[in-house]
Amino acid sequence: GLDAVRERIAMLAPEHAIAQPHMLSDLVPPGGLVVLVVPIDLGAPRGRLILPQVQAIRDLLDGDRMCLVVKERELRAAQERLSAPPDLVVCDSQVVLKAADTPPGVPLTTFSILMARLKGDLVELARGAAAIERLGPGDRVLIAEACTHHPLADDIGRVKIPRWLRQYAGGDIEIDVAAGKELSEDMAAYALVVHCGGCVINRGNMLARLRAARRAGVPMTNYGLAISLTQGVLPRALGPFPAALDAFRAAAKGA
Repeated sequence: GLDAVRERIAMLAPEHAIAQPHMLSDLVPPGGLVVLVVPIDLGAPRGRLILPQVQAIRDLLDGDRMCLVVKERELRAAQERLSAPPDLVVCDSQVVLKAADTPPGVPLTTFSILMARLKGDLVELARGAAAIERLGPGDRVLIAEACTHHPLADDIGRVKIPRWLRQYAGGDIEIDVAAGKELSEDMAAYALVVHCGGCVINRGNMLARLRAARRAGVPMTNYGLAISLTQGVLPRALGPFPAALDAFRAAAKGA
């Protein structure tokens, strides 16, 4: 019963009791510049930014770093107007293909990958992403959302990611969606769990979910890692995180 005890302690402990890394300010030097690529589409809330984007800006300001916020179609022009390349470019996962507008020598990642590092275990989630390479027709995948929301017509978790996974797997796979703050322990039937960024839950809760998946013998990844893999840019997006990139490559090679 020790695993259950550890899980309850992690869930009940105050958030500050569980060490949490910086979101991204430690990835660039003091005074460095980060370009944040923020699309304004149907998924963007009216009049404001989504929580991970706000957290990124605040983390950079707290760390005495600079940021430049642009929409995806402005990325190339923004970089051309800079006198020196930025230290890092962070894209929304849905426009990660805009990496083509970022010179190869400039590190690039996504907000969702930063959330995987902030809220969970990026190395383990990167390792879990390699399970996408093994998906085939007939496999079952669980999409896990930490919050409940009204799905949009082209919802990222319920429409886009399932479509990309099916295309990548080369056939139909069965997709189930679990929404809410409790993740079912009955995960053993799934080939993979794809979790949201977890912006509404704390780090302890996300780590508990990872442990539950591990006990069930099911790999877990998150939205951003899954999207970057299916779009063919995951090695580039994991470039700022060598340990996570090594874990993904080792797991993919083992597949």
